[in-house]
Formats: sequence, structure tokens, C-alpha cells
Amino acid sequence: MAEAAESAPPHEALFRAVASSTRQIYQLLKCISFTAKVHVQITHDGIRFSADHSRVMQGVAFLDKTLFTSYTLNMPQEADPPEFQMNLAALLEALQIFGATDMAARAAKAESENYHSNLRNYRPDAFSHKSLGMPGTCCIMYEEDGAPLSIILEETGVKTQCNMVTYTPEAPDDIPFDREDLSFKIIMHARWLLDALSELAPMAPIRIAIAASPNAPYLSLSSGGGLGSASVDFSSGRDLLDTFSVRERWVQSFKFDFIKSATEAMRIANKVSFRGDAQGVLSLQFMVENEGGTVSFLDFRFVPYVTQEDEETESEDEDS
Repeated sequence: MAEAAESAPPHEALFRAVASSTRQIYQLLKCISFTAKVHVQITHDGIRFSADHSRVMQGVAFLDKTLFTSYTLNMPQEADPPEFQMNLAALLEALQIFGATDMAARAAKAESENYHSNLRNYRPDAFSHKSLGMPGTCCIMYEEDGAPLSIILEETGVKTQCNMVTYTPEAPDDIPFDREDLSFKIIMHARWLLDALSELAPMAPIRIAIAASPNAPYLSLSSGGGLGSASVDFSSGRDLLDTFSVRERWVQSFKFDFIKSATEAMRIANKVSFRGDAQGVLSLQFMVENEGGTVSFLDFRFVPYVTQEDEETESEDEDS
């Protein structure tokens, strides 16, 4: 009996992935940290993290399996993928354990600057862990359904394991976006969008109006607040934009703080795809080039403010 027990095969975890660095994983997940809890789905192609704010803003970060040196999901292709919810702040803290001192120093420096701007603080320190790459290896493991998600970090012989509680998923639906009925699609450098928001931010705006037009100005961002109003027009945009397709003039207003929540994605991304559908939903899809030539995508969706015209249409439908 003892020999039989010794010969029994070791238990294999449901999911296990190993990465040579936590930097790229941390950067991507940091972009959707506008909510505390995220919905996680593990597939054979990668890990999908989805954050939602009151069904009016959604951010999705997809960690492709190519980001990992090894990636194993022990379940059939046709089976339902493992899903759960977890605390994103705890995960981010675990991923940067070995860079915690560097992160704390940068935060203290930012707080000491009276005119510090979150939007303009996208110039990295050349000697920070973020620039040099957080050292060590990272193993992400999920033993079975309902088990904690384990993050195992190892650096120069020091191994740290963090077990984070997972919750039964509420299975939130994605914000509907009709790719077959696009009013406009514009692809541009992500940094240009970040610079445009940094010009609007000093006005302390509550709303931001985004307009796309087949004629100049081709793309316009405008806002107003207690300190005044401002606008940024891409009047010569057709020569600067990689892709420009506008079916008809499209104008919608959104909460400025929601759009600002995507600034971390604007900072690390190379390109952004601006898309708006006929219902007024805005999609910002960011392309991030990783080390080794791989590409990751971040997808944000925003629901617009209801306009007076929409309210009148709804009231007419109810009366009829």
C-alpha cells in the first residue's frame, strides 16, 4: 500500500503559467485599476481581466499566452473556461513586491510636488524598476475551481507566495458595442490622445464632448468646467491619422473622469483605435507592443450621457 501511494502521480494544478518578468503583466493590469474587483476568465489563449464601473465604463486587459514562458490549462478545449472574481489591488501589490521600495519612493516624490499632474506624469524614471524591468520570475497558479489564485515570485533564491481569495463570478455582461454599425473609426498615436486630455484637464471639467466629422476638424475634444472651457481640434488630422473613416458626423458627451481613467493605457500604448457606434457607445482599443515583438490589447468602452433629443424620443415612444 505504501509503494502504491508513493507511485501515485502528483496532483496537477488546473492552471499554471510562468513569466520571466512581472513588468508587462503589471503594466497591463494597472491600466484597468479604476475598480477594486475584476472578473477573470482563463482560456487556452490567455487570461482575460475585465473591470466594470456601474455599467457605464468597462476596461478589459487580455494577457496573451505569448507573454508567458510556459502556459498550461489542464482542461479540454470545449469545456467552459474557469471564471472567478478577485481583488485587483491585491494582485497588483503582489506583482510588485520586489519593486515596492521603488514604487513608494516615486509616490512620495509625486506627493511632494505641489503642481504634480497625474496626466502629465508619464515620463518614467530611467533608474526605476518600471524602466529596468522588475526582476525575478512570476508563476500564476490556480489549483481548482474555488481555490485561491496563487502568485509565486522568486528572485535570487528568495521565494514569495501570495494566495488571493477568489469569489463566485457575477458574470457581468459586456457593454454592448455594435462593430457592424460603426459611425466612425480613427486610428492614431495613443500619446496624442494623452496630450489632448492633458490640455483639457486644467479646466477641471466634468464632461468631455467628442466629435468626429468627415470634414475639418476631423476629430475634436472639448470640455468645460469651473475654471473655463477648452478644446483640442485635429484639423489636419487626415494627414496624421493612420486610419480615418467617418460615415457621418458623430457627437457624444462622456464623464471626463471616466475617459481620464484610461490615461495609463494611453501612456504605455503605441496606437489607439477610436470607434463609435450608432448608439453612441465609445470604444478605445489600445495596442501595446511588448518586449520580444508580441502585442497586447486593452479595450475600454464608455456609455454616453443621455441627450435631450434621446429623452424626447423615449417619451414619444412611451406616449405612442
